[in-house]
Amino acid sequence: MVDITDRKILSILQSNARVSHAEIGEKIGLSTSAVNRRIKILEQDGVISGYAAVLDGKKMGKGASVFVQVTLKTQRKPQLDEFERAVATTPEVVDCFLMTGEMDYLLRVVVQDAADYERVHHETLTQLPGVERVMSQFTIRRVFQKSGL
Repeated sequence: MVDITDRKILSILQSNARVSHAEIGEKIGLSTSAVNRRIKILEQDGVISGYAAVLDGKKMGKGASVFVQVTLKTQRKPQLDEFERAVATTPEVVDCFLMTGEMDYLLRVVVQDAADYERVHHETLTQLPGVERVMSQFTIRRVFQKSGL
């Protein structure tokens, strides 16, 4: 179970995963070894599932985000599994959610521009196993992004 001290550690790590264990300890009143021990437990328990750098899509040449609603021909488990395995190998798809409601999946796709998305749409998304319908919405701009819970 995650206690208040663990939550403080997690909050600090979410804002800067490169902060030293000593700095975390200073901020919350724990020794470096106690912080290290708690972080190891959080990692082992899967509370911390990894560390990542947050990149600027525009500076990486991927300035457009497209939300894509995907409906499959059937919702049987083998077909869902096949779709999920295939979409996971698509580099432009950065998020994939199994949904309730009219669509089966919601994807977030990052591309250079509309022409690049057209390529991904025709060459990849519509070719994924079991796809019946794809509906796309381009974002105008990101208002904010939170990396923490």
